[in-house]
Amino acid sequence: MTSTSRYFSWLLLPVLALCSLVVMAEPIEGAAQALHLLGYLGADYPATVANGQVIDPDEYREQLEFLTVLQGLVVALPAHRQQAELQQGLVSLRQGIEQRVEGIQVTQQARQLAATLATAYDVNQAPAMTPDPSRGAPLFAQHCSVCHGVSGAGDGPAGIGLQPPPSNLRDAARLNRLSLYDLYNTIGLGINGTDMAGYADQLDERQRWDLASYIAGFSATSVAPGEPFGLAALAGMTPAEVVATQGDTSAARFRAQRAQPPVQQRDPQQLIGHTQAMLERSLSAYREGEHEQAYDLSVAAYLEGFELVEGALNNLDPVQRKTTERALMAYRQALQDALSVPQVAQRLEQAKAELATSAALLDSDSLSSSLSFFSSLLILLREGLETILVLAAILAFLRNTGQQQAVRSVHLGWGLALLAGVATWALAAYLIDVSGAQRELLEGATALFASVMVLWLGVWMHDRRHAAAWQGYIKSSLVGDGGRFGFAVLAFFSVYRELFEVILFYETLWLQAGPHGHGMVLAGAAAALVLLLGLAWVILRGSRTLPLATFFGANAVLLCALSVVFAGHGIAALQEAGILNTQPVAFFEFDWLGIHADAYGLAAQATALVAIIVLYGRSWRVGRRRLAG
Repeated sequence: MTSTSRYFSWLLLPVLALCSLVVMAEPIEGAAQALHLLGYLGADYPATVANGQVIDPDEYREQLEFLTVLQGLVVALPAHRQQAELQQGLVSLRQGIEQRVEGIQVTQQARQLAATLATAYDVNQAPAMTPDPSRGAPLFAQHCSVCHGVSGAGDGPAGIGLQPPPSNLRDAARLNRLSLYDLYNTIGLGINGTDMAGYADQLDERQRWDLASYIAGFSATSVAPGEPFGLAALAGMTPAEVVATQGDTSAARFRAQRAQPPVQQRDPQQLIGHTQAMLERSLSAYREGEHEQAYDLSVAAYLEGFELVEGALNNLDPVQRKTTERALMAYRQALQDALSVPQVAQRLEQAKAELATSAALLDSDSLSSSLSFFSSLLILLREGLETILVLAAILAFLRNTGQQQAVRSVHLGWGLALLAGVATWALAAYLIDVSGAQRELLEGATALFASVMVLWLGVWMHDRRHAAAWQGYIKSSLVGDGGRFGFAVLAFFSVYRELFEVILFYETLWLQAGPHGHGMVLAGAAAALVLLLGLAWVILRGSRTLPLATFFGANAVLLCALSVVFAGHGIAALQEAGILNTQPVAFFEFDWLGIHADAYGLAAQATALVAIIVLYGRSWRVGRRRLAG
């Protein structure tokens, strides 16, 4: 955090004799401690010496004490052929500091020694999953802001009077000399001799990486997108190293990317391989008793791997896509249930077998013309059916009752949804990377919101199924801004919740079909559009001949049924994103109706059904009283 503390070294020196025993037992921890000291030595020394003169004698003395501790840690590490090279490097580093060489030279030497140490003792300096700074923001507010301040400037209320004071995390010059791994390491280990405690026992590995990425954002600025850096480079390199090798422009892009790490671009086979590798790491963590870490890795395996090929696989074999997804969720469930290691390993083997089958399906270069056509047709037909039913029912309802102003509001709502969907696609394709987690979260949130909205509209229609009630409502709120706004919002979310997923599916289908199949993809989409428009026309046309009460009642039933469907889909999406846990139960599945054999999803749908019964019961009683009066 700031320059490492006064008294840091003398607090470490008394335990140096014990370090060898600890390090021999846990070589990775000892190497991590050594990397921690090297990182902060390289970051703090440049502010201590300038032009051969010591600026701060106390800080300078600490640099030499750090080296004493560091040399003891390296000596205590298990024997390795590069250990002598490391020891000689530390001797050279000490000589440079004693000779008061410029800070950049010490920083470079410290970084080189850190790279050698990490390689020799197999210390992985890259996160297992892509850090998410949005998860790090609340962690910073909870654990760090009280000392470092809300903005990270070191001005938090609890930091007043601390010696040394909390570091200014917006000090760009210092952050330039620290890697993301250095920040992660410090969050876990803390800084001895200061009030900066280690959080390894409170925050798991994923949380520490998320928090490190969020802190790195304090020194980042928005830049034009460019070639992405690999995750290992983002974690292990410093902006200063990028400046030295690639220039200031690349360094600015590097800072922006480590503050918001992009989703790694991989082809379908690489994504499947990434999923399998992450699952193996998950099982290893589970064997070591790191159950929470194992679960996080299983979620990341799905969201950063298989989730990103679901669209392509769905175009080839929807059944296999669902089977693989179930196997992955079953493995995740085994971790949640704390089953024995052999049982968890068995679930993993089943998931890997399904992944291998999926990989084989995705191994072909392109789709046949007929498959391109039917895949395109089914994508739009499947995703658009629920939307067209909702919109057609609303439009028929409003036109039958002569409310043209409200009709225009509905058209405005779905028109804005089209623009928002295209804008989201453009952002995802050209400016930002939409991760699997973000996609599932968006899908789940909009589905649950749409569930509430269509339930409200269904009950609303049922309340006005009688002509007298409808005429009364016309004279009141529908002609006002509130009623029209409600219809516009419903139209917007009914379209937008499906549109982005349709765009993602077509993006993968377009690549799979290849240039010779693009015409069939467009033909399939056109055919589906004609079918959907025909369905809307039938609803609009047929509704004109129905009695008002029958028409209102039929629409109410349709919308309330869709409310139950959306509730099931929304919970399933949040479970896939790892926001909600899963709880399998013995029940049948019907994906189109949002029915999944899971207690949470079924509970959400049961809640929707209870709400329908209660609200319709109230509506029925009000209607009876109206007729009696």
